[in-house]
Amino acid sequence: MTRFANNFKTAILLGGLMGLFLLVGSAWGPRGMTIALIFGGLTNVIAFFFSDRIALASMRAQEVGPETPGAGGHLYRMVDELRQRAGMPMPKVCICPHEAPNAFATGRSPSKAAVAVTEGAMRLLNEEEMRGVIGHELAHIKNRDTLISCIAATVAGVLAYLAQLAFWFGGSGRQGGNPIVFLIAAILAPIGAVLIKAMISRSREYVADHDGAVIAGSPNGLISALQKLEVYAARIPMNNPNPAQNNLFIVEPFAGQSITRLFATHPPTENRIVSLRRMGAQAVSGGV
Repeated sequence: MTRFANNFKTAILLGGLMGLFLLVGSAWGPRGMTIALIFGGLTNVIAFFFSDRIALASMRAQEVGPETPGAGGHLYRMVDELRQRAGMPMPKVCICPHEAPNAFATGRSPSKAAVAVTEGAMRLLNEEEMRGVIGHELAHIKNRDTLISCIAATVAGVLAYLAQLAFWFGGSGRQGGNPIVFLIAAILAPIGAVLIKAMISRSREYVADHDGAVIAGSPNGLISALQKLEVYAARIPMNNPNPAQNNLFIVEPFAGQSITRLFATHPPTENRIVSLRRMGAQAVSGGV
């Protein structure tokens, strides 16, 4: 029931993103709305087929395999073990050359997926914690959150850029547009895109935490990992050239400044930990 509600809400929110495209296009009148509809649909198609490559390329992710020496090969084998426990195809496994400790998953389907971990996370997390993180990312893949998150990130990023262009170059009465609508579109569309993207991401993190703990065999590793990642993400900001992709990561990649709960792409970490601890307590009581 929770997954159905999440999927239904996500469909509504993705529709809202397309609605914002039309709002921006309406600044230029009916012709602008038509162009915006075509542009928005094209963005969705590009996001469906190429969002995983865009995300991995932006993070300079390097694929590793079972024969990769050292930590890379160990990470690959860990992912292989856990994905078998989850009954999933083997995703690509990548390491990103970033000091900020974090991880994300991407791909339009379980058979076209990738799990990426930063070098900072590889150094920071112990074995149990890394298993919890990988379990969480595999859960996103299994639940097909990765496709939805990547589309939301891509569409929101393009929409914000389009609204910025509208602000600087568009919206005049001579072009048949309504200047009042133009101002509303140019100011509110980027804010609306961020809010909608955040709502899509937040609604899915709790399910991924729960299912990831099941895949890992215990919530304890993920609890400890979230605690560490929350602290170090605030100290070491992610050098991410595309902030629109922040919703893909396991914890919010802080940019060296406070982020209000309204715009956060993740639920509060303390709430996620409480939920995981409740899950662990129920498992213990159920086993007694």
